[in-house]
Amino acid sequence: MFEFFFKYPRTVFQKGEFVFLSGWPGWLLIVLLVAAVAGLGWHLRRHLVGTGAAERVSPLRRGIALAIEAALLALLLFIAWHPAMRVATLRPQQNVIAVMVDTSKSMGLKESADTRLDKVQAALAGGMLDQIRGKFQVRLYGFSSQADRIEDPKQLTSTGAATRLGESLASVLQQTSTLPLGAVVVFTDGSDNLGSLDRGLMAELRQKKIPIHTVGVGRTEIPKDIEIVDVSVPTQALPGSRLNARVSLRQTGLTGQKAHLTIRDAGKILAARDIPLTASGQNVQTEEILFHSGEAGTRRLQVAIDPLPGEEVIGNNVLTRVVQVIPGRRRILYVEGEPRWEYKFIKRAADEDPTIRLVGLLRTTANKFYRQGIDNEQQLADGFPTKAVELFEYQALIIGTVEATFFTPAQQDLIKEFVNRRGGAALFLGGRHSFSEGGWGASAVAEILPVKLAAGTGTFHRSPVKVELTAQGRESLICRLDEEAAKNLERWGKMPDLADYQTTGEPKPGAVVLMNALLPGNRNTPMLVMQNYGRGRTLAMATGGSWRWRMRLDHKDVSHATFWQQLLRSMVSSTPDAITVTSDRPIYSDEQRVTLRAEVRTKTFEPANNATVAATITSDQGPTTVEMHPSPDQEGVYQVEWTAEKTGSYRVEVAAHRNEEDLGRGTLAFYREDGVAENFHPEQNRQLLERISEQTGGRYWPLEDSKKLPSELSFSEAGITTRESLDLWDMPILYFLALLLLSTGWLLRRTWGAI
Repeated sequence: MFEFFFKYPRTVFQKGEFVFLSGWPGWLLIVLLVAAVAGLGWHLRRHLVGTGAAERVSPLRRGIALAIEAALLALLLFIAWHPAMRVATLRPQQNVIAVMVDTSKSMGLKESADTRLDKVQAALAGGMLDQIRGKFQVRLYGFSSQADRIEDPKQLTSTGAATRLGESLASVLQQTSTLPLGAVVVFTDGSDNLGSLDRGLMAELRQKKIPIHTVGVGRTEIPKDIEIVDVSVPTQALPGSRLNARVSLRQTGLTGQKAHLTIRDAGKILAARDIPLTASGQNVQTEEILFHSGEAGTRRLQVAIDPLPGEEVIGNNVLTRVVQVIPGRRRILYVEGEPRWEYKFIKRAADEDPTIRLVGLLRTTANKFYRQGIDNEQQLADGFPTKAVELFEYQALIIGTVEATFFTPAQQDLIKEFVNRRGGAALFLGGRHSFSEGGWGASAVAEILPVKLAAGTGTFHRSPVKVELTAQGRESLICRLDEEAAKNLERWGKMPDLADYQTTGEPKPGAVVLMNALLPGNRNTPMLVMQNYGRGRTLAMATGGSWRWRMRLDHKDVSHATFWQQLLRSMVSSTPDAITVTSDRPIYSDEQRVTLRAEVRTKTFEPANNATVAATITSDQGPTTVEMHPSPDQEGVYQVEWTAEKTGSYRVEVAAHRNEEDLGRGTLAFYREDGVAENFHPEQNRQLLERISEQTGGRYWPLEDSKKLPSELSFSEAGITTRESLDLWDMPILYFLALLLLSTGWLLRRTWGAI
């Protein structure tokens, strides 16, 4: 339709330069137009006066009549000046057109009776390829993870494990670097599932002015499909921990149905639940499912949704994740200012947990301490640590009812750095010498507390009080006494009163309140608050009376122990070691390049520069050791890129030394799999294809409309070109416009009569 009115394809007007070929100056056109409009106005006025109709014709009608006649005259002058588009065109038979066809597995999806690749082969064999060859030399490529040259479209098969559109385009550019490449035509569904189409490549294409014409293949939406978009789980956990998997999914055509979601480890079902499907289209629905980490070792979890009736693609119903369950016990230092029930029952709950080792420092008199859980007689012999190397051996710190002045200014700074630099967790408990009562608001530690402490005293109350979970508390694993949300709320509703409570003040910005204490008069005050600070986090539990839960519940009820074990585990599970190892992704699907990163710190958790860092990567094929190199922009960070050629599980152990000092070791597990990436996002990614064409000067074509593509390939500034001037004076749109103006003017004259 566009060419019918404007004579040429839209590309001519997008890429061409508008010019007048008459040779007459542009100012003359403007002068003639102004003079003509003035003459028409004078003539119209004279006509109305001569006929005696000047008073009967309104100024509006005069203006409309004058505008129509002026527009018609301007159109005639425009045609007389000989308008044209000057555009660069490829010289026939002197340029190369690269035709790339996607051969990844997603091109084998059947839509109606044929696969996507069948439809592309039919389009090429139906005359398109011959049309292109009639004007240009053609190089034909099949591509998935790389581009390979072929001679005949019949050679193409949809067997590629992954689509690397960016790398394939770069490969074609390299292979044709010595040839006059005029344009690239890409037949694909747009599934660049490894994200290889980067800004650098797009900038190179724009610089070389090579237009990329994309031909979109496949439906932009699968009628019935459910896809797991992402699964978020902790990469590390303690043995026997309750973990939460956040599963993001997207579906079309299945709203209102129920899906069965499972988590498996080596075929064994760890958790399962039915979920109603609500969000549809591009809207993402997020669900949570709880499971247990099990014993120490590496868990390779499969998160899956059972196929639903009518679902066309089921390969995207499964995602794999790796969780490293760390052996050993995590150490917590608990400082208590006086003997009390709270200390006894918290320690009892911790002792029942094989992953926690609670070291107690209980002040019995002014200068005497009762130590529990120590390794030797020298440990904590002088009371609370005064050196970072001593305190930083612990992963978490609990401070009970003890006044701030119990700690020297240096020790207060050390507590602050324990959280900030070491990345530990610090829990502050309520009591008669806690928070404002103990002068903590004026201490150096006040900065790291998750609450703004109220001034003055009188904040500690020996009155029973019930607690209530907030919305965040209902979602948190710390407060999960039962797997089911409804039953969990019911159990908390039946919990006995606390023996006491403390008003602490408002939570700081960014802090999260998990639990409130319900006060008389329909009031509440924060009970359990947490916030991130530096590399670690701090918590405030504004009571010293949770022991009453244990005393008032049935002896078989383990709610008190469960709560405290989950709270203590949450404190130590995310505390970093001196060496922490991460990878750029937990699962490598159809991707061999692995980027490993190690953050190395000393025993005082200062960045360890100038260290020797090596990573030993172990798989079924045996161990391989590679050297890691310092990051140019981050202190204490070392990284290396490595190729994981085989599929399977990999374990990484990073060892660091500086001079003669052993800085420690860190571990990581990841998994590599093939034949998975193409299962996801099976619909045509039209948005990506349009962006590629738009940014390179090409055009996007749906496959069914691509018959006109060969006629537009000539308009390119790449390759061997010539400049052509294409006449515009005889465009049909100009004659239709002239006819419209004439007929409109005639009709108005007939209707108004006097003009």
